Amino acid sequence: MTVLHSLDKYYDRLASRGDVVPPGYSVEPIGFVIELNEDGTVANVSERRDPSGKRAKLERLPKWFGRQGQGSTPFLLWDNTGYALGVTKKTSEKVLKDVAAFKALHLNALADQTDIGLVALRNFVEKWTPEAFVEPLFQKSFIDQNLAFKLVNESRLLHERPAAIQLIERLRQPKDSDPVFCLVTGRHEAGVRLHPKIKGVDDTSVADVPLVSFNENAFWSYGKEQGRNAPTSEAAAFRYGAALNRLLDRQTGNRLKIADATVTYWADAEGVGEAAAAEAENLFGALMEPPSDTAEAEKIRNVLAEIAKGRPLTEIDPKLEPTTRFHILGLSPNAARLSVRYWMTDEFGKFAEKLARHYEDISIEPAPWGGRLPSIRFLLIKTTALMEKPENVPPHLAGEVTRAVLEGLPYPRTMLTAAIMRLRAGDPPHTGWHAAIIKACINRSAKTEKEKLPVARDPDNEYPAYQLGRLFAVLEAAQYAALGRVNASIVDRYYGAASATPARVFGPLLRNVRNHVSDATKRGKGKWIEARLNEIMSKLDPNLPKTLKLEDQGRFAVGYYHERAWRGPGQPDIETLDIAEEETK
Repeated sequence: MTVLHSLDKYYDRLASRGDVVPPGYSVEPIGFVIELNEDGTVANVSERRDPSGKRAKLERLPKWFGRQGQGSTPFLLWDNTGYALGVTKKTSEKVLKDVAAFKALHLNALADQTDIGLVALRNFVEKWTPEAFVEPLFQKSFIDQNLAFKLVNESRLLHERPAAIQLIERLRQPKDSDPVFCLVTGRHEAGVRLHPKIKGVDDTSVADVPLVSFNENAFWSYGKEQGRNAPTSEAAAFRYGAALNRLLDRQTGNRLKIADATVTYWADAEGVGEAAAAEAENLFGALMEPPSDTAEAEKIRNVLAEIAKGRPLTEIDPKLEPTTRFHILGLSPNAARLSVRYWMTDEFGKFAEKLARHYEDISIEPAPWGGRLPSIRFLLIKTTALMEKPENVPPHLAGEVTRAVLEGLPYPRTMLTAAIMRLRAGDPPHTGWHAAIIKACINRSAKTEKEKLPVARDPDNEYPAYQLGRLFAVLEAAQYAALGRVNASIVDRYYGAASATPARVFGPLLRNVRNHVSDATKRGKGKWIEARLNEIMSKLDPNLPKTLKLEDQGRFAVGYYHERAWRGPGQPDIETLDIAEEETK
């Protein structure tokens, strides 16, 4: 099923709930309303704000086309102050053309109207001049905002009057539009030339951009211009645009952000019912962005554990139906249109299983994220982003990781590389975030069980790289026991080299560790260190490897984290040298 076809179907679900505008309308912000007397004079001007009082109020307004290029394209019965009043912060020749186009449209459209509201607007348009935009009626803060009209002492806006509704329905019908074979509906219908604009995608150059567009001749083919290259009926174009704009609305629960991608998701209610579709969306949102509340997070962990055991979703929650068709769309900003970062569609039960497997793959002890499960977004920020800033997450990597999680594919090798490079660049290896994703990357690509890394500390692990990571953690503990906190520990100075070229680094460190053990013993600390050193060294060949390949550098990181975080019997906290706790004080 294609993206547009799925969105077209979702429109029906929204319409059945009354959550979407009908054809010919759009939800837009209105900053103020001009109240008119019957003769067209201004009786009052009232500001419009949403319940928060900070933003313009969203209204359902007649809008069945978008603005394209530098031409003047006014909207019917509403617009911004530049078009409707000829007033903007920056006056230009275009503003004069815009206000003239608004006046011409309304004088022509309202010429034969007898409704008192529409007649009042026609009289207003005939008499209005920009010089009338003065205080106290009109505030400077109104400039460049959208405005609508209504009759004084009425609550409804002009476009909500029955006569206005009939006028809108007549004017929005396509004129001289050749029928096309619509690729969405499969019927011959009036085709759309310009596809709808989409709002709600973060970091775009303008507020609304098309998902489908052909803005250069080079993109046309077989002599087809603009939207004819992707033949879509006007009705289908409106429906998919309205559905997607609704999904991307920040007030809905069907939207999240992963790196540069704005991700939306929805379920089909067909065959399963509205309750099952809504429950699937709610659970998917919680699995992708686990709640911070401890009790709610525990519920999600329990659900994932049950799914991982193979328990049917209907037993976990009777409202859930595993065969519910589910869709996930990731959109990224592009120059003149939106870029589809990924599009996935499958049964909801399959996606739930893939997410359960992902959380099982990244599990490590002790868990670095405490009681809350880490979202894909946060995992990427902690392990791949410079200074842990969201904008520094590599966009293509984020897309590949998200696809791997939701389609059950091996994690991209670039994820393993990125996590290891961040460790070598100075990210603290003791946090465990990098170790968790490194473990997941290696285990999903492993060909045998032997190659897989353990969840918890494994003293008998056969891989030298893992044992070298353990050894490095004990060497760090010896230094800390002997000297306490220092400006630059061996981790700060040698972690990158030790994990990549152990033979070159461990020799000097092992020669020096005897002095640290002796000093620590004099201080009454680290009595366990020498025995642990001997235990690990007994598992290593005297000739340490000169270099470690990427996967072995990952094993080094996991071994280091396991050993450093381990709390064994007879090893009180003060002697396990919990540097992570010390550094947060």
